[in-house]
Amino acid sequence: MKIGCPKEIKPQEFRVGMTPNAAQEAVNHGHSVLIETGAGVGAGFEDADYTAAGAQIIDTAAEIFATADMIVKVKEPQAVERKMLREGQLLFTYLHLAPDPDQTRDLLESGCTAIAYETVTDAAGGLPLLAPMSEVAGRLAPQVGAWTLQKANGGRGVLMGGVPGVGPARVVVIGGGVVGTHAARIAAGMGADVTVLDRSLARMRYLDDAFGGTFKTSYASAGNTIELARAADMIIGAVLIPGAAAPKLISRAQLSELKPGAALVDVAIDQGGCFETSRATTHEDPVYDVDGIMHYCVANMPGAVARTSTIALGNATMPFMLALADKGWKQACTDDPHLLAGLNVHAGKLTYYAVGKALGMDVISPQLALK
Repeated sequence: MKIGCPKEIKPQEFRVGMTPNAAQEAVNHGHSVLIETGAGVGAGFEDADYTAAGAQIIDTAAEIFATADMIVKVKEPQAVERKMLREGQLLFTYLHLAPDPDQTRDLLESGCTAIAYETVTDAAGGLPLLAPMSEVAGRLAPQVGAWTLQKANGGRGVLMGGVPGVGPARVVVIGGGVVGTHAARIAAGMGADVTVLDRSLARMRYLDDAFGGTFKTSYASAGNTIELARAADMIIGAVLIPGAAAPKLISRAQLSELKPGAALVDVAIDQGGCFETSRATTHEDPVYDVDGIMHYCVANMPGAVARTSTIALGNATMPFMLALADKGWKQACTDDPHLLAGLNVHAGKLTYYAVGKALGMDVISPQLALK
């Protein structure tokens, strides 16, 4: 199979879809790997690293899209990239279709087969290709939130860990999954007073057993959420409904109840955001003010630590990428129902229920798409 990896063109996206190690593995499996020149530079990988791995360096993305059987990326294809997709081509990347009707329509019209990293599952019910970036984003969230809290950036001017005689920042993390757990660990490590909200009693028991007094847990009822939010200096949105649009947990009307200069960090922004006033921002201009509340809503947070993120993502995606290349997508998905769960689009049909529900579009089952 010809596997193509174009350079990411989303603003301030420095990750790359394939590491040199992944390229070498694919070449060792008998495949051709096409890498756009400069694709890995943002993550610290030079063209020479890919050449040494056996890959071929290609001058333009257009040539890669025109010749590759499978396109491997990081972020969802941008409008100009979607125009280059073709019928029968396989796209393997993050898609986040639920809040993005334009992308969804373009993918359907292209006739391509699109497998989304974020909906591939595992035997434990987890999301193995989303997890590494969730870990990175979770660990980044308190760091960027602390920066947002600085007075010069519009925040309350509160130090995360406080100092002797002055209490620490109060941090509320909404969602106790992968993002929330890592965010809580780092925020607590910075000395903040941290509470994690979740609706799963089993998950809260796990967090309490695993982390003891490192941070507190509380049930995520609507009343409890706003009560804790009123006292918070920072609120980290870390909720996820796989493949679906994120629920809105703090409304615009409720912003007036928060502390002036409080920081909202919305890690769910890829799925539309979990605060009503969230809108996607970039690393270039990450923060905006609504009613005196500072919003950090960068849609590709892990791109800020591109080398760590690229290696972590590559470790997770490589086995699936090789299976798709070795067997073809139909056989690979037939053999692995967890990979089949990643199928979102095939031959002009939507194949993921949560996306169809969010966008009001018809859906066929992925099993039917296999036939």
